[in-house]
Amino acid sequence: MTPDISRRISYIEGMKRFLPPLFALILAAPLMADEPPPGEVDQGMGLIEQGTQLLLRGLISEMGPALQEMQKGLEGAMAEMEPALRHLAAMLGDIRNYEAPVKLPNGDILIRRKPDSPRPDMEIIPGPRGEIEL
Repeated sequence: MTPDISRRISYIEGMKRFLPPLFALILAAPLMADEPPPGEVDQGMGLIEQGTQLLLRGLISEMGPALQEMQKGLEGAMAEMEPALRHLAAMLGDIRNYEAPVKLPNGDILIRRKPDSPRPDMEIIPGPRGEIEL
């Protein structure tokens, strides 16, 4: 992760802690005030609305580049993983032909084929010692 991205992420994390109390204060401010004349209430709510819009626009402009970089990174990762995922899907076939996964004590995960399910069309060739390469 580049320093620029990590700086933006730490900025976003800081904003996550700062925003809820700010919004609570903004929403509670009219409740704490003395009863103003009717025209001032409308003007005050309009100012709060404008302030909130400015705050949200600022957040979006700050977070926009970081979100675009994340999107590019995810697209690149998916482009790299797509061939392997297609091969895996072809090898497995219909997922309904398998039982629920079982996690072994050593951390391995077994996904057993149901006894009455059809065999895959793909030819699986064992290695020299009988192992199967996935």
